[in-house]
Amino acid sequence: MAGGLLGTDVVTQIGIIVRDIEKTSQAFADFFGVEKPKWFLTDTIDKTQATYRGEPCYGRAKLAFFKLGNLDIELIEPDEHPSTWREFLDQHGEGVHHIAFVIQGMQEKITLLAGRDMPLVQKGEYTGGRYAYIDTVPQLKVAIELLEND
Repeated sequence: MAGGLLGTDVVTQIGIIVRDIEKTSQAFADFFGVEKPKWFLTDTIDKTQATYRGEPCYGRAKLAFFKLGNLDIELIEPDEHPSTWREFLDQHGEGVHHIAFVIQGMQEKITLLAGRDMPLVQKGEYTGGRYAYIDTVPQLKVAIELLEND
């Protein structure tokens, strides 16, 4: 199968969980010699229709993106509500949370991966598409995020 299980081998994003998005954004901006991006808050559940471990997900996060060639570094500061981001911060502290791939056929990929002991953890909608976090830590030592754009 071309591109393995996902139909692609192109990593489009690395997601990093942080406690202080302002401080960490400035550190990355200084490191790369670029302007610090403005962060934004993820949408509320009425827009995202998000679920976390099969239940409605009210968790939100501040996000900031650094575009580096074909790769984005996404900084994520979670709020206090249950989410994959909050779980990671509480259990592991700051660090790399996921690598992301743009895919086609979201539900098909979720089902395929679940059949390989890679279960869905959180999913939701965003303006222009949808996302899903898959627990691939036992196999790949990092979670993956699937992104499907309309």
